[in-house]
Amino acid sequence: MDNQIRENQEVEIDLGEIFRVLLSRLGIILLSGIVFGLVAIAGTMLFIKPVYVSTTKIVVLSKQDNSTLTNQDMQTSTLLTKDYAELIKSRTVTEGVIAQLDLNMKHEQLLSKLSVENQADTRIVAIRVKDEDPYMASQIANAIRDVASVHIQEVMDIEAVNVVETANIPSEPASPNLLKNGIFGGIFGVILAIIIVVAVYLANDTVKTPEDVERYLQLSVLGSIPLMDKEKKSKKQKKAKKRRR
Repeated sequence: MDNQIRENQEVEIDLGEIFRVLLSRLGIILLSGIVFGLVAIAGTMLFIKPVYVSTTKIVVLSKQDNSTLTNQDMQTSTLLTKDYAELIKSRTVTEGVIAQLDLNMKHEQLLSKLSVENQADTRIVAIRVKDEDPYMASQIANAIRDVASVHIQEVMDIEAVNVVETANIPSEPASPNLLKNGIFGGIFGVILAIIIVVAVYLANDTVKTPEDVERYLQLSVLGSIPLMDKEKKSKKQKKAKKRRR
């Protein structure tokens, strides 16, 4: 029981010393965070190309006459939007867009730039295209919408696909996020500095204080002799020489 209490006390003392060491190195830790944050921002700007996202929206109704839509028509249209999303991402659409715009890419490459989403409880399908060129992103999105509209009409026997919103030309990149990367870089720098400070402290097993003597050597300290600085020693030596002369 006494041994457990003694070990717990030693752990508490060690944690307290580590905390004090971290506080004494707080400036270095913060500086490390700032440096890594700036490096992350600079690296993002130099090595990561910005990506722009353009969005166009369509709506497909299962009934295209002038009569009132019933609840069953609305439910059917909502369920079919998942089918429309799969048709938009089909090889027929992507290869048609590649041929129309004379793109130097394959089906899989264009598919990686494309995402199709259905807004909850609506019949609106959003087609999003990402590209390093904002104008190209807008052009591809509009082309996919047009080719997909024809494909949906042929496959699903729909009279028309209505355009809710044409593709925009994005003015701001969707990624990367400089602020987010800078924050992550700063956090990484702080954590790395803390790990290094703690590791250096734990690796240093020299005896520094009387408490260390009692803890590690289990010997009682009867007294201590203060060491004089080199400057004090040199001054005293000079005074002694003068007196001898």
